[in-house]
This record gives sequence, C-alpha cells and structure tokens, in this order.
Amino acid sequence: MNLSDWLHVSFDEDSVHMKADPPEKAGWEQSFQWKDIIRICFENGDWMSSDTIYVFTNQRPESYVIPTEAEGGVDFWSEVIRRGLFDAELAIEMATQSEGFACFPPEETTAG
Repeated sequence: MNLSDWLHVSFDEDSVHMKADPPEKAGWEQSFQWKDIIRICFENGDWMSSDTIYVFTNQRPESYVIPTEAEGGVDFWSEVIRRGLFDAELAIEMATQSEGFACFPPEETTAG
C-alpha cells in the first residue's frame, strides 16, 4: 500500500487538512490555518523515500509533517510556494539536488 492510499492532504483558502487512515492503525485528522504558519522546511528524500515538508505554526512547538508522496502533497507544496511561504528560487534549488534540507524564512543569525 502506497502512502498516497492512506494519507491525504487538502486545503482551502483558510486551512490545511490532513487525514490519515494507515493500515492496521487508528486513523487521525489534523488541521491548521495558513495564517498560523511561521516557517516551512523542506527535506529532499532519496530514491526510497518521499520529499518531506515540515510546517511550523504558532499553535504548537512541533511541526506538521507532510510527505509530498501523500495524496495532495505536491499540490500543497505548490500552494506553499504560490503563497510565498517558501522562497521559489530556493524550492527550485532544492528540486535540483538529490539531498538537502532548507527552511524559509531562514533562521536569523546574530553576529557576536
């Protein structure tokens, strides 16, 4: 069974919705608001794993994890870029690499 068979991502103008019905495990649903997103990280998967999007919000300390392989995952990633929540040039750079991890906005560094 593929990830896209049991993990579904959808969105509307205000919210992102995730619904999981994993085989032989309890299902779950989660939602968050676009306006609550404070940071997005993208991790390239290898040929055996999906690319992964980590969504950080101001509502909880841990991220929401969305594999691009989930049903609706690629559409979600496109919407993230369209909304300016991840830099388009950085997304292109990540797409041309076989591995990597990048976040937007980047963490601020302070000179010491």
